[in-house]
Amino acid sequence: MASTDTRPSTSHGTSSDGGGPRGTTTIADNVVATIAGIAVRETDGIYALGGSASRALGSVRDRVAKSSDPSRGVKVEVGEVQAAVDVDVIVEYGEPIADDAKEIRTRVTDAVGKMTGLEVVEININVLDVHLPGSDDDESNDESSDRRSERVR
Repeated sequence: MASTDTRPSTSHGTSSDGGGPRGTTTIADNVVATIAGIAVRETDGIYALGGSASRALGSVRDRVAKSSDPSRGVKVEVGEVQAAVDVDVIVEYGEPIADDAKEIRTRVTDAVGKMTGLEVVEININVLDVHLPGSDDDESNDESSDRRSERVR
């Protein structure tokens, strides 16, 4: 968790504005993961985040909770002033992966830095798969169940 001290700066042992301590702000790891996940999802060429098992489990959880988890496929380590991010992605076929990775790093660094003030020191991107157009998981499940019902009467 990141903790930001919001006490006024001091010079030679005296407070610059005469006030006392103003408190601290603590940023939870899941906040940084959510910000990073949203930034990655906004990147062109990214089909999904997380591996197939993570997405399947997340799909069930999303239906039960009636909401999606924007931090799925994102892991973070947050220190006092820095954060490291690991992202698992599935890219669209035909997209230049190196360009997508560069765009992800830019978006995540900008979003996390702007919203939290943390310095993002590392972004590891794991490309787990390539999504082919017309090969959505839902379509293939529907087709296989249709074939099964035609075979068995």
